[in-house]
Amino acid sequence: MQSGRRGGGAGLGSFSARGDSQVAFLGRRELLLLLLSRPLLLLSLLLPAPRPPSKGAATMNIILEFFVVTFKVLWAFVVAAAKWLMRPKEKSVAGQVCLITGAGSGLGRLFALEFARRRARLVLWDINTQSNEETAGMVRHIYREIAEEAVVAAQKAGHGEEVVPHYNLQVHTYTCDVSKRENVYTTAERVRKEVGEVSVLVNNAGVVSGHHLLECPDELIERTMMVNCHAHFWTTKAFLPKMLELNHGHIVTVASSLGLFSTAGVEDYCASKFGAVGFHESLSHELKAAEKDGIKTTLVCPYLVDTGMFRGCRIRKEIEPFLPPLKPDYCVKQAMRAILTDQPMICTPRLMYMVTFMKSILPFEAVVCMYRFLGADKCMYPFIAQRKQATNNNEAKNGI
Repeated sequence: MQSGRRGGGAGLGSFSARGDSQVAFLGRRELLLLLLSRPLLLLSLLLPAPRPPSKGAATMNIILEFFVVTFKVLWAFVVAAAKWLMRPKEKSVAGQVCLITGAGSGLGRLFALEFARRRARLVLWDINTQSNEETAGMVRHIYREIAEEAVVAAQKAGHGEEVVPHYNLQVHTYTCDVSKRENVYTTAERVRKEVGEVSVLVNNAGVVSGHHLLECPDELIERTMMVNCHAHFWTTKAFLPKMLELNHGHIVTVASSLGLFSTAGVEDYCASKFGAVGFHESLSHELKAAEKDGIKTTLVCPYLVDTGMFRGCRIRKEIEPFLPPLKPDYCVKQAMRAILTDQPMICTPRLMYMVTFMKSILPFEAVVCMYRFLGADKCMYPFIAQRKQATNNNEAKNGI
């Protein structure tokens, strides 16, 4: 009885370990029943044992695979060059639900208007209800123009007013504080119920404290990290599952050039943007590893944009004419071109690619010398001074 239990529980490995000497004690009938009751064991006895690859064959496989990888890398350069020389066709987002955080002002508002012109159904999130509604009013105006143009085109074609846009163009506004995880999840559930599944997610919301590290209250540091970085986790976790199920979607991370290289005086902002860039890159690799090629990602890293967020920021005055702050319209149009052509990353202007590359290969002291030459080492100090002065004026006005 004990030997029977031991044989039943030990499985295939233990039977092989007993060797031919123990099998000899079994009769032909018992052996046949044993083999038939264990088909895997029977196959292992009938089929020859696989031979491990020789050391030379394994080395040859690695060499061949290395050449294949080298070819793929070179081919990626060829494809990138072709896309740079010949503008790829932009994909359509008409009728798709596009959600934009921080849509009440700045780049978020401009992104909303650009997507509206392309007939996307818009979901606008912002903590400021009034400014968010103002953006929605601009979007509705664009929708009306699209509908009127469609009617005129239909009349010219001889179809009367029967042919109208077949997309249900609507804009939905939600007041949401993306720094609060539960607020994000609750609002996301409302969006799914009231609008539908999100196809394009634009993580755009951002804040800046405008204080030197030792002068910045801990609460402002935490808020900067939560809005600029942590919120990307919550929004992506809310909408990515359906994208994975459908293998369709697009996630846009609006970061900053200060997420690729840093400067003095804005430690919290740089850390939050570096975090957003790291999150985006890791997410992109995860989607590739899962072979979800239908879900695209685009990382947007603009240079200083003239939205008023960094008012007062200045580089060396002799250099500034060659590297002025970006116009918001230009920045968003460049980003939209990248999004609609499934470009993984866009730095504006292109000089930012070179700066990032040089920062990666040059010694730190060499980078410091370049910063000082450009006036980028203390470019945020005038901005911080203005913020401090504005804060003091508000406190004096309020009698604090």
